[in-house]
Amino acid sequence: MPTEILWAGPAAALVLGYLLGSIPFGVLLTRMAGAGDLRQIGSGNIGATNVLRTGRKGLAAATLLLDMAKGAAAVLLAEGLFPGTAILGGLGAFIGHCYPVWLKFRGGKGVATLMGIVVALHWPAGLVFALVWLGVLATLRISSVAGMAAAVSAPVAVALWGRIDLVVPLVGLALIVIWKHRENIARLLNGTEPRVGRKNG
Repeated sequence: MPTEILWAGPAAALVLGYLLGSIPFGVLLTRMAGAGDLRQIGSGNIGATNVLRTGRKGLAAATLLLDMAKGAAAVLLAEGLFPGTAILGGLGAFIGHCYPVWLKFRGGKGVATLMGIVVALHWPAGLVFALVWLGVLATLRISSVAGMAAAVSAPVAVALWGRIDLVVPLVGLALIVIWKHRENIARLLNGTEPRVGRKNG
């Protein structure tokens, strides 16, 4: 079989995932609701935590669910259309969310989208992800710490369940989540990282 045919499916899965992941639901929902340009509010991030700073809890919840859904959809569609490419669809969605071409590659931090990806790839690990995220958030009230902890839990969970094939990709995605939170880490170190409910950060 020609090499270009062998690569067609994986390449298509990546592109499909990227296009799904790059839909900036937070920006679209806040704009449609008349809440302004999300990129000019709070931290400027396009995720649910920053949407919450608009005071619209419903919009924040919708952003969270849609960002999760696009990650899961990318995995499931890629696998359905191009068997064996689930992780590539998820990777594309994650990169699309973090670096969307429509927003000059300035996207979100990927936590909700990663959760959707993990749920679709291996739901028990997705459950662990959700529990870690919610548990740390409820305890510390610091969104960045909860997100990073949840991202790190994903490769650990799949390893414990014997899905060694998913460990390396999820380690890579967790590292990107941590990198995207580098400014939050700096604020954590100097004690200025805000807790959920405050307006800045």
